Amino acid sequence: MLGSTVDDAAGECFDKTARLIGLPYPGGPALEKLAEQGNSRAFAFPRPLLHEANDDFSFSGLKTSVRYCLRDHPEILDTGQRLRDLCASVQAAIVEVLVTKTVRAARRLNVGCVTASGGVTRNLALRKELAAACREAGLLLRLAERSLCTDNAAMIGVLAERKLLGGQSSLPLYTEIAASWALA
Repeated sequence: MLGSTVDDAAGECFDKTARLIGLPYPGGPALEKLAEQGNSRAFAFPRPLLHEANDDFSFSGLKTSVRYCLRDHPEILDTGQRLRDLCASVQAAIVEVLVTKTVRAARRLNVGCVTASGGVTRNLALRKELAAACREAGLLLRLAERSLCTDNAAMIGVLAERKLLGGQSSLPLYTEIAASWALA
């Protein structure tokens, strides 16, 4: 594993931002829909850890920045275009961090192919920007079909069910989590 989230993951940031503006859960798809007609440069939200040499991600600061922006400018929620601009700006910040760090890691490790899956990979802006960045870097990009990009928690739940049905015993609730647990 090259990197991980140190606090809020990208999907969490999408969902929590959506909740701040009153969108239903899961908020990522609803936020993306509003962002389609927004100006991604309208708000200068932070790009957490973008310039750090590590491969880790952190989106709690971005979420907090959005919270303060809405606190200081509650009228954004009442103005359709400003709300779309906010959504586009949040999405652009998340996408830029994910794309930049992914391509930078691929170049550093001298790999020729980048793959992506999971719920956030369903986001069309991420898919478009990642494709453009990989093309520019000479990297092959393999993305899971959008219909297969679902919430990671759902995938983990299905896997757990299959393991139990296959006769594997469950682990005690106090078991420490290991990022490299085998899937089979």
